[in-house]
Amino acid sequence: MNLAVVTGASSGIGLAIARMLIDMDYFVYGLSRNPDKAGLPHERYIPYRCDLRDIDEIMRAAGHIQAYARESGHRLGVLVNNAGLAYFAPHEQIGPRQIAEMIAVNLQAPLILTQQLLRRIKQDKGTIIQISSVTAKKSSTHGCAYAATKAGLSHFSLSLFDEIRKTGARVVSLHPDMTQTPFYDRLDFREGEEPDSYITPECVADAVRTVLTLREGSVITDLTIRPQRHQIRRKPR
Repeated sequence: MNLAVVTGASSGIGLAIARMLIDMDYFVYGLSRNPDKAGLPHERYIPYRCDLRDIDEIMRAAGHIQAYARESGHRLGVLVNNAGLAYFAPHEQIGPRQIAEMIAVNLQAPLILTQQLLRRIKQDKGTIIQISSVTAKKSSTHGCAYAATKAGLSHFSLSLFDEIRKTGARVVSLHPDMTQTPFYDRLDFREGEEPDSYITPECVADAVRTVLTLREGSVITDLTIRPQRHQIRRKPR
């Protein structure tokens, strides 16, 4: 059997990916600060409480996952670094603690969790999927720091693939654009009203499925998912 690890699995994109992986017969470790929020009672779903801002908690989670894989005999087939955090505003208005929090969740946590699980993933010829952002690929004048963390994650993935590709393990960056999720609940803007102005969490989950079902020996290392129409709604102040 295959084991998958998904961070930020309690809602939005992470929850959609966890459900899709269960449908593909994976056992899924869902890491989040509030695992009960997922509401995903399934014998192959393992909720695990983890604050990705805390390095010690990340390392404990990695140890727990590796022990489970070893004892169960499951192949560690997939790691999806999905959890993300954003503060959007002109850069001078974003506080130092907010910047540090974005770096911790969006960049530091994926690098550390990947490092902790990498030996087993290489051994099992698994796939590491980073849920980055379209902002990693363009100027972001309302979210410089957030875009920088996502650009760093994408570059890490590109470099890591070249580092480990000879082992048979794969590394993929997905770059979703505006997605209809709770991600925007506390921001000052959100997706447009028309269905073609946003993508859905299931769209991203389908992209993950495509990555995982590609023939052995071929790799999609970089995939951008965008809505047909560009539309953003500013929230009233």
